[in-house]
Amino acid sequence: MKKILCSILLFAMLAGAGFHAVAADAAPVAKDPTIDQRVADLEAYINNVGRVADTPTNGVKSLITAAGPGHNGWMMTSTALVLFMTLPGLALFYGGLVRRKNVLSVLAQCMGIAGLVTILWWLCGYSLVFSDVNGGGGDSATFIGNLSYAFLKGVDSNPNTNYAYWVSHNVFSMYQLMFAIITPALMIGAIAERMKFSAIMLFVTLWMFVVYFPLAHMVWGIDGYMNGVWNAAAKIKAIDFAGGTVVHMSSGWSALILCIILGKRLGFPKEPMPPHSMVLCMVGTGMLWVGWYGFNAGSALAADGIAANAFMTTTIATAVASFVWAMAEYLLKGKPSVLGFCSGAVAGLVVVTPATGFITSTGSVIIGVAAGLIPFLAVYKFKAWFGYDDALDTFGVHAVGGTLGALLTGFLATVDANANLAVNLKDIVGKTLWLEQLKAIGLTLALAVVGTVVIAYIVKAVVGLRVSEEVETIGLDLTEHGEEGYHG
Repeated sequence: MKKILCSILLFAMLAGAGFHAVAADAAPVAKDPTIDQRVADLEAYINNVGRVADTPTNGVKSLITAAGPGHNGWMMTSTALVLFMTLPGLALFYGGLVRRKNVLSVLAQCMGIAGLVTILWWLCGYSLVFSDVNGGGGDSATFIGNLSYAFLKGVDSNPNTNYAYWVSHNVFSMYQLMFAIITPALMIGAIAERMKFSAIMLFVTLWMFVVYFPLAHMVWGIDGYMNGVWNAAAKIKAIDFAGGTVVHMSSGWSALILCIILGKRLGFPKEPMPPHSMVLCMVGTGMLWVGWYGFNAGSALAADGIAANAFMTTTIATAVASFVWAMAEYLLKGKPSVLGFCSGAVAGLVVVTPATGFITSTGSVIIGVAAGLIPFLAVYKFKAWFGYDDALDTFGVHAVGGTLGALLTGFLATVDANANLAVNLKDIVGKTLWLEQLKAIGLTLALAVVGTVVIAYIVKAVVGLRVSEEVETIGLDLTEHGEEGYHG
């Protein structure tokens, strides 16, 4: 009997050992990478491509488990630079262009929008723009994301490889937040000096959900309807490197519609309404130019060669446009104004934005010349022809410039500047890409115009759009905010 029991026990032990051996074979513990695999990971970091060592097939776990410090550092810097564009860049640029009695109202509107949009971004905005609706990494074409990242759930320091291999997800989300902040802030220029602060806040809240979040998802979302670079299933195979359609067209065309619905300022155009401080305007312009490097070069989402090219093309286009605008003034009016230099610089920044990471230096010169001439004509002629009161020329610079830039991108983009154009667009780059750009322009324009009309009338019915004539005469600083920008 003892022999039988011992035999059974021995058999069970052997069977158990065998089971554990099989289990071990089924789920081997990941090995440390070889020196070759570790070098491959470093090369992947330098080249801004996916990690090599921890691919599912080789049973090896990468020793690089976090975001890349260089790329992360550049993106945190870029995030700060884009915020610098709004606060204080845009605030001072617009603040200098309004009359003395309304300077603080512009600053308050910029600050208010920054806080409001941040709350919306945390709540669900980021998720609606950058979630992957079907979890397929871009195998469908969608108009809006889902709520999988609501309250920034799961947005931690690990990279979201749908968008960047070596940048922390939370850094990426904060970078994109800055775009969401500046876009509605640009509209302030068209409706300056006459719209209620409460109406602006309500309008922006609704506009973000109706216009910005869907448009940004369509253009930049991994499965976006118009993300031609990364989504092979995109229905409109358009490209927008840093925001020609998403930022400038959407805000510029919406600003035109809103200022028409709002009506003209008291006394416009009979009374002169010159900028109260061209010094502030010039300082704000310089801040916008500096911050725009984060806007454009940062949109490479890495400190790589594409970012370097965007840095160069941004500089050239902006400088050329600033010079051309002022020289056009010189020829037509006899004097090149500081406002002309400033307006030309901003126009150059706007027009090059959708193209900056896709073009060569020669392409940026072409864009600079176009940006210095066409928005110039829009600013100096369109208002006189059609009679609308775009107070600070948001439409002339951002709508006209953004539309121009989106179209020129279709003609000037080249694989020589950005090899990513060959991923899904190799058959149309340099050929029919401009037709896809036209489709994107049409959809963007329709969404911005129709959305703004609906939202404006809702806001008008709920809180009213304009301040009273008495308030407008006194100025928005005292009446809306209880403060004055200057004393004495």
